[in-house]
Amino acid sequence: MTGASSAGGRGGPRPARRRVGEALSAAIAPLAACSVALAGLTVWTASGAAGSPPRIAAGNGRVFLPYGNSRDTAAFFEVTNIGGGEDRLTKVTSPSDSVGRTMLSRHESSGRGADTMRMTESVRVPAGATLAMSPFDVSVMTRMNSRWCAGEVVPFVLHFRHSAPVEVLAVVVRPGS
Repeated sequence: MTGASSAGGRGGPRPARRRVGEALSAAIAPLAACSVALAGLTVWTASGAAGSPPRIAAGNGRVFLPYGNSRDTAAFFEVTNIGGGEDRLTKVTSPSDSVGRTMLSRHESSGRGADTMRMTESVRVPAGATLAMSPFDVSVMTRMNSRWCAGEVVPFVLHFRHSAPVEVLAVVVRPGS
C-alpha cells in the first residue's frame, strides 16, 4: 500500500504548484491594467479636472441700438467656463422693464448669400473655454419695450443647465461700433 500511495504521491505536489503559477500569471494582466488606470485617475484628480463642476463668468455685454422704428435687436456676451465640466446656456432674461422677450439664436449661412437666424434651445459652453457671442454666430434676440440711447446700460441674466444664473450688464452700442 505504501508503494501505491508513494506512486500516487509522486505527481501530487507538481500539479498544485503549476496551477498556482498559472493563476498568478493570469492575475498579472488585470492587476497591471488596474494599476495603470489608478495612476491615470490619480494624475487626473491631482490636476483638479476630475469632478470639478462648471464655473461660469460672463462679461463684455453689448446690445445693439435698433435701427429706425424697429424694436428688435440683438445682445452679445462673452461667457467663460473656467470649471472642469461643460455647461449649457439655456436662456437669457432681463429684470428690466425696458427689455421684452429674449431668445437664444444662431446665425446660419447657406453659402449662397441667404443667411438666416434660427432660434436655439441651448448653447454649449465647453469646459475651459469661452463662448464669444457675435452677430455671425450665437446671439440673444430681444425686443426693447422703451427707447434706448447709445451708452445706456441694460441688465440681463444668463441661465445655465448646471450653474447658477449669472447677472451681466450690456452697454447699448450702435451696430458696427
